[in-house]
Amino acid sequence: MRGLCRDCCAEVPGTVASCPTCRGRRLVRHAELFTLSVAHVDCDAFYASVEKRDRPELAARPVIVGGGRRGVVSAACYVARTRGVRSATPMFKALAACPDAVVIKPDMAKYVAVARRIRGLMEALTPLLQPLSIDEAVMDLRGTEALHRAPPAIVLARFAQDVERAVGVTISIGLAPNRLLAKLTAERDKPRGFAVLGAGEARDWLAPQPVTLLPGVGPALARRLEAAGFTRLGQLGALEAREAARRFGEDGPVLAARARGEDSRPVDPSRETKSISAETTFEADITALDALERPLWRMCERLGRRLREKELAAAGVVLKLKTAGFALRTRNARLPSPTTLPETLFAAARPLLAREADGTAFRLIGIGAQPLAPAAEADRGDLADPDAPRRAARWQAVEALRARFGEDAVVQGRGLKPPR
Repeated sequence: MRGLCRDCCAEVPGTVASCPTCRGRRLVRHAELFTLSVAHVDCDAFYASVEKRDRPELAARPVIVGGGRRGVVSAACYVARTRGVRSATPMFKALAACPDAVVIKPDMAKYVAVARRIRGLMEALTPLLQPLSIDEAVMDLRGTEALHRAPPAIVLARFAQDVERAVGVTISIGLAPNRLLAKLTAERDKPRGFAVLGAGEARDWLAPQPVTLLPGVGPALARRLEAAGFTRLGQLGALEAREAARRFGEDGPVLAARARGEDSRPVDPSRETKSISAETTFEADITALDALERPLWRMCERLGRRLREKELAAAGVVLKLKTAGFALRTRNARLPSPTTLPETLFAAARPLLAREADGTAFRLIGIGAQPLAPAAEADRGDLADPDAPRRAARWQAVEALRARFGEDAVVQGRGLKPPR
């Protein structure tokens, strides 16, 4: 069985314990290693890794990227993960488990810049690239062997080295016959991993795994499956399509197929972003409408910036609120015409907020853009709002000043924090 050395990216014989070329011991062997082409790429503890790259003195320290004792963990390095800290853990729980952690406030502009550099390296490998989030993507490298003069596995090993050298963070790769298996495989060897799963072994590997391993099987669906007697993927995958539909509705057959490792989704570079949002968790619960409006305005500013960065516009807004008791409320409204302007987003979201500000204490507020529209359709002005292009130009000037002199260079009155 041939393999490859991840240190020098050379092919190695199937029996050696170290690479004959470089003596490296990071060897990958698999019967289908040089025939598989679908790869899931996932950056390792991305935000925390970027921070450690920029502050080498933190290399051995537990690092948590997040904000405030009432916020949640955005990312935790692997040192912190050994203490039980994970993404989305409430900060107070994370700090109780890891009191010596270095807590760093998220710097999204920096993370986006790093992600774009990694994306650029991916785009040089194949046109079949589908980003899934800021720190993960799926690629199909079929048909690229002549271009790169190497099979996909070796191309991917070189790519991992390029990311480490050029960007300064590490990635994990899952190589498999389809998108689902590639994603699951990428989780098997983190961090700095390279794992392979073939079609012939997938069903046996999946069978003993819990149903929650499947992406999309959250707590509610897991409880429903358990109530029906399905706790392992092997049980679910044994269902025929008709029985799966009878038990779990129209999604049942696809669910059973995925439990067997079957996935017909192509890698689709044209897949559109469905929504863009911004949110914040308060240091203390907020009840009053005027106090809620200030963070809503700041989130509208942030949302407008993200829309412009992605060359999109909002055709509707979604208000998100989380109560002190962690109950989630979402309200939405369509816009008369697409926009990226914070003031237009705020004007649409404020009435939604006013109806919810009934004395309830809230711990989180967020604003999202959904559905989305092309940026070219935004703020063009019409008879109802002829001044929109002028306001858009004014906001571009504001953003230019902030980019040069900092976020506080220009501040709207409604965004000012109240005196303590």
